[in-house]
Amino acid sequence: MRNLSKVTALAVLMSLSGAVITAPVLAAPDYAKIEERKKAKTRIMGERTGKKVSKAFEFYNEDKLDEAIAMLKELDPSDDFDKAIVNRYLGSMYGQKEQYKTAIKHLELAVAPDILNFADQEQTLKTLGDMYAGTEQFKKAKEAYVRWMDFTGEEDATVYTRIAQANYQLEQFRDVFEPADKAIKLQEEPKKGPYQLKLGSYFELKDYSNMVKVGEEIVRIWPDDKKAWVSLGKYYLQTEDYKKGLATMEVAYKNGFFETEVDYKVLSNFYSLNEIPYKAAKVLEESINDKIVKRNKQNISAIASNYHRSKNIEEAAKYYEEAAKFDDDAELYRKAGSLLLQSQNYSAAVVRLNKALELGSDKKGTIYTDLAEAYYYQEKYKQAYAAIQKAMDDQRTRKFAKGWAPYIKDKAARNGVKI
Repeated sequence: MRNLSKVTALAVLMSLSGAVITAPVLAAPDYAKIEERKKAKTRIMGERTGKKVSKAFEFYNEDKLDEAIAMLKELDPSDDFDKAIVNRYLGSMYGQKEQYKTAIKHLELAVAPDILNFADQEQTLKTLGDMYAGTEQFKKAKEAYVRWMDFTGEEDATVYTRIAQANYQLEQFRDVFEPADKAIKLQEEPKKGPYQLKLGSYFELKDYSNMVKVGEEIVRIWPDDKKAWVSLGKYYLQTEDYKKGLATMEVAYKNGFFETEVDYKVLSNFYSLNEIPYKAAKVLEESINDKIVKRNKQNISAIASNYHRSKNIEEAAKYYEEAAKFDDDAELYRKAGSLLLQSQNYSAAVVRLNKALELGSDKKGTIYTDLAEAYYYQEKYKQAYAAIQKAMDDQRTRKFAKGWAPYIKDKAARNGVKI
């Protein structure tokens, strides 16, 4: 911070931080008094104080900050104006040393008597606000900024933004919108800070509808902002506007705006929510193959489920089995076997179904009926009959099994197989 310009370095850092914050403004300037102060004769330091201050600034200009401070601290002027000036310089120098507690003490002493020349008083008030904010004294920061507006009679976009920031940090979220909107109105070139503060406040208030509106405005003003597009897409999840969410995330995806695996998963989720399960599966599958999204059970299961919903049976079976292997999931092996049965891959179905039984599936009746069918179509009638008999042990499949058992037995007899 010492390399930035004087005490305003802290203010610059704050303005660049993009932190989410917010609040309102209730300044009441006395314009007649302001004009009187502006027209007042410029005061200057007494000769003795002036000489010492000049010497201190010689040290300062030689980057000898400690020596400059020591020189100023030797001063004990009797004149209130001179005291205020010295405290102002000390506050500025301590700020550059990042000794903010001491800097604030001197700046408070400088502005308290309200006798500095107009430009010095207004600049010190603003700097004091910045230092309060930088040291997380947000209530005092807000008060200092309002005092600055009362003193100058001016409205400033940056000051309004910082008041909004103070209110946000104080968790006075409803007080964020007035100063943030004033900041937006006063900006010559749009800056994201006030918009981000509004977004954060609407989120904290769970006002997702207005949060979406702010997100849409950000995208309109900054159409090349990658994060803005992706964030807006996610906001639509909160309002359950799945069509707009999908459209927004598709724009972000096609323009290469995705940066995290969550982005790809959200797009896949939107396809699923819009009843486009095949694309939901494909997006996730491709991002996993590209090593962008983790190849874990949850993500592989999602691919399997969406392929299943889109009736891509063999692909679904493949991914159900892959997901099952992460932790020997009996239910996923059962699903893989059931789908292989549907695709008439009977021998493969038998392997997966038996694996589900081996792992202790609690859907034994369903598995045995599927096994009976898989064996039956392989003309393995004895195994089919044995499986259907076991299906009778499960109350959920007993009725079906009893109806099918005689049919299997009859079919076996007609093919010369005795059961």
